[in-house]
Amino acid sequence: MQTELSDQLGIEHAVFGFTPFPAVAAAISRAGGFGVLGAVRYTAPDDLRRDLDWLDAHTEGRPYGLDVVMPARKVEGVTEADVEAMIPEEHRRFVRDTLAAHGVPPLPDGEAAGWRITGWMEQVARNQLDVAFDYPIRLLANALGSPPADVVTRAHERGVPVAALAGSARHARKHRDAGIDIVVAQGYEAGGHTGEIATMVLTPEVVEAVAPLPVLAAGGIGSGAQIAAALALGAQGAWLGSLWLTTTEAELHSPALTRKLLAAGSGDTVRSRALTGKPARQLRTAWTDAWDDTAGPGPLPMPLQGLLVAEAVSRIQKHEVEPLLGTPVGQIVGRMTEERRVQDVLDDLTRGFERAVDRINRIARRSGTS
Repeated sequence: MQTELSDQLGIEHAVFGFTPFPAVAAAISRAGGFGVLGAVRYTAPDDLRRDLDWLDAHTEGRPYGLDVVMPARKVEGVTEADVEAMIPEEHRRFVRDTLAAHGVPPLPDGEAAGWRITGWMEQVARNQLDVAFDYPIRLLANALGSPPADVVTRAHERGVPVAALAGSARHARKHRDAGIDIVVAQGYEAGGHTGEIATMVLTPEVVEAVAPLPVLAAGGIGSGAQIAAALALGAQGAWLGSLWLTTTEAELHSPALTRKLLAAGSGDTVRSRALTGKPARQLRTAWTDAWDDTAGPGPLPMPLQGLLVAEAVSRIQKHEVEPLLGTPVGQIVGRMTEERRVQDVLDDLTRGFERAVDRINRIARRSGTS
């Protein structure tokens, strides 16, 4: 699975693995892919530095990247406390009532919410970059599209290419005009924040819109045949995220959540605003149903919703309250039926890719002789 982009980055397979877990990112890189560590949960720079130290020591010199969440426009003078104050009491009461209806215990004394939306604030991302640029990262990706122009310049000055996710050809052209080096065409099937256009339609549209920039296909990809299809559509690689959640290296720390992921079918996800305030594909649960019910107050816009539900999400995860327990994940969850090592997942992808290419070659030879 080699392309011009994989050659440029020095990787064996054009498989880019996004993950919040350093052990998974390192394993992807060691297996010949390109591990990309998600930084959104690192609100303390020292925590990111600790994990990048570990990642650097466990990739065997293979390349890896970092994914941040940074808005293109800065909102001056707005603090997290200012945002908290905007949350209506009606919504706070709805959270309390929903948790009480399912008997969710509080967090232990002294334990703070482990998931905060502060990772979405620009200054937090800039602090992450201050740390990251001390390390030999080979790619900087931004989940919210093009980062601010000075960030792109700063990365380029260090020889680091910049990638940005796009849900439409229009978004992709904006990224190209902003100096982005790689566009990730993220289809409707993807886990997390995603748009309305399916990967099969989106990928060739984005390829044509930004040519000759390299494009990675994302969303609903979990087999070698699907990677072959992405390359046939003009992509130079595949960006995979959900597939790694059930690997043995993943640090979900929740047997109940792992069981739910392994049991879920491709129809068991939903695009909901329940987690962050923007449509994000995730497991459908009693929590998402409650927020999507028209009888309730409905989710708040980003970033209010993320701040509102932060403690609730931590309580649900801490106590593994199964009806409410979920996670961002794409429709590819239907293929995630057993726990496997990252290396085994990569091996399966490469074998499937080879079989798919052989099938196409046989068809091409038959067509050439007819």
